[in-house]
Amino acid sequence: MVEKIITLEDVSLVDFLGVHNNNIREVAAAFPESKIISRGNEIRIQGTAPEIVRITDVMESLLIHYQKYGKVTNDNVKRYLSGYVKDAEAGTVEDADVIIYGNKGIVVKAKTPNQKRLVEAAAQFDLVFAVGPAGTGKTYTAVAIAVKALKNKEVKKIIITRPAVEAGENLGFLPGDLKEKIDPYLRPIYDALDDMIAPEKLKYYLENRIVEIAPLAYMRGRTLNNAFILLDEAQNTTPMQMKMFLTRMGPSSKAIITGDMSQVDLPKNQKSGLIDSIAVLKGIKGISFVELDGSDVVRHRLVKDILAAYEKSEK
Repeated sequence: MVEKIITLEDVSLVDFLGVHNNNIREVAAAFPESKIISRGNEIRIQGTAPEIVRITDVMESLLIHYQKYGKVTNDNVKRYLSGYVKDAEAGTVEDADVIIYGNKGIVVKAKTPNQKRLVEAAAQFDLVFAVGPAGTGKTYTAVAIAVKALKNKEVKKIIITRPAVEAGENLGFLPGDLKEKIDPYLRPIYDALDDMIAPEKLKYYLENRIVEIAPLAYMRGRTLNNAFILLDEAQNTTPMQMKMFLTRMGPSSKAIITGDMSQVDLPKNQKSGLIDSIAVLKGIKGISFVELDGSDVVRHRLVKDILAAYEKSEK
């Protein structure tokens, strides 16, 4: 008799084990000569060596399925046990564009050539600038890349930050403390994370600062090690703030900076840190600059026409 323990990490137990552990009961019923016990986040398997190998293969397949789709159903278990599942998801041409499989099976993938360039640049370079107009998927794609790195244990945490600049509104008149004032400006970040991480897991990540979302001012004085750092709305940083942010990168860290140079909300006499940094850093090896444009807009079909009309008017 051989024993093996499988520890479930970063897994919603209900979504993986099923209600009342029905998924594991299904696996146990398929291997009556072995004993499979689920306690907490551990699955203890007892049986002969060949059986344990087979059970482990099934469990690993189910874990891969969970990571892709966020949930394992009893029908999924039966299909894997029957041996009819062919991992077509992993081998299709379309999957080359998939960044991650998000919450409840949401497929998050690069939808345009420039979004694909952003994904490729993030894989190759530790610092990437992604600039372009609203709706081109800069922030959403960057968040997906960071979540993938966290899921693959390439980094230990994600830090997402934005400058607290008032876009035509006065923060001082909003109710609540600074976090409550700033959170509405960070809402697009939370929305993206909701698509990509199960609610229980996201709550755990936020409470334990594995995923941290904060105003840019909170970054001062920190050295961010083994982290994926995203600076969003970077056009609203000052040159001094941008320099401060860029010098926060510690060992084994990666950063993506996103911004729209046509939507600077700084005072008219204040230079944008994003525009300044692109000019200053253009010749440095190891930094990638990806430019998105109207062809990358993935919002309502009218958004492309709206952007084109404004560009024509400004010219």
